[in-house]
Amino acid sequence: MEFILRPWTIEDVDSVYLYANNEKIAANLRDVFPFPYAYDDARQFVLSCIQAGEERQLARAIQIDGQAVGSISVTLGEDVYRKSGEIGYWLGESFWGRGIMSRAIRRMCEEAFSRYDIARIHAEPYAANLGSRRALEKAGFTLEGILRQSVYKRGRILDSCIYSLLREEMK
Repeated sequence: MEFILRPWTIEDVDSVYLYANNEKIAANLRDVFPFPYAYDDARQFVLSCIQAGEERQLARAIQIDGQAVGSISVTLGEDVYRKSGEIGYWLGESFWGRGIMSRAIRRMCEEAFSRYDIARIHAEPYAANLGSRRALEKAGFTLEGILRQSVYKRGRILDSCIYSLLREEMK
């Protein structure tokens, strides 16, 4: 399935609300991504992506058939992490299992490495999120380790993972 990565526009609020209001998506993201996901959450998210600019974060809508069906971003680190970026993403459930996210991750990393003076991009999926882990691996990321009992989500302590992709691995 074909998709494009593009900057966010205010017209994306309706489709973000439609696709993001999903308990399965929220269960695998940080608490800043709520469930239920209100219309105002979608509006604030889209506005924050538009207003942030691209000096410290590269944020893109994942567009399929004219709709924003997901999000992907690379956020630059600070202080001793200033040569690193963290990638984060979500995709509407009806598009899972089609190889979209692994290709979007790869494209986003190519763009981030070309734009920013960073050496690595990392991701921190929950250990039980096998779909996200598989997408990272298909995109060329390497599992660096499991962080035991590192996340508190929905009343449970979970393991998370650290994956990374180095600039020289983008060949």
